Amino acid sequence: MKEIALIALFSAVLFVQQLALSMIPNFSFTTLLLIIYTKLLGFRKTSLIVTVHVLVYNILSPFGPVIPLHIPSMFLAWMLVPILLSTIFKSWEHVHQLAIFGFFFGFLYGWIFIPVSVFVLGTPFLTYFFMDLPFEFVMAVTNFLGVLWLYEPIMKILKGQLRKFRQATQ
Repeated sequence: MKEIALIALFSAVLFVQQLALSMIPNFSFTTLLLIIYTKLLGFRKTSLIVTVHVLVYNILSPFGPVIPLHIPSMFLAWMLVPILLSTIFKSWEHVHQLAIFGFFFGFLYGWIFIPVSVFVLGTPFLTYFFMDLPFEFVMAVTNFLGVLWLYEPIMKILKGQLRKFRQATQ
């Protein structure tokens, strides 16, 4: 039961920060938080948080859902953080490595949406690619700086709070 509460709490934080920062295109701390959640909680719990986040964001967002056809792309893109950090980049623990991961993920996130936009919605590839590139760059830089500056302090706080939470609920 305590783990469900933890997943709900972390999902809520993810949703609220993305909603609060949604006025700035592709600027949020979602990638940073998913990196932290993956390193702190592991693949399984972070996957549940991603699932809850994508569903709740698309149901409750006051700006309306993204194009429904993009929901699977959004889910896949956010799932890549726990997947990659639990497999290929599992040994990446240093803040600079994780900041580089966040930078390149900013582009990868945008590219995940290309197949649906091009093949299903009929958007010309080069038009989509070049129009989305500035937004991908903003997300990449935001991810890089967010991880570089905030990963260690947030991780330190959450580790301490998580330790207290687990002790109090035993």
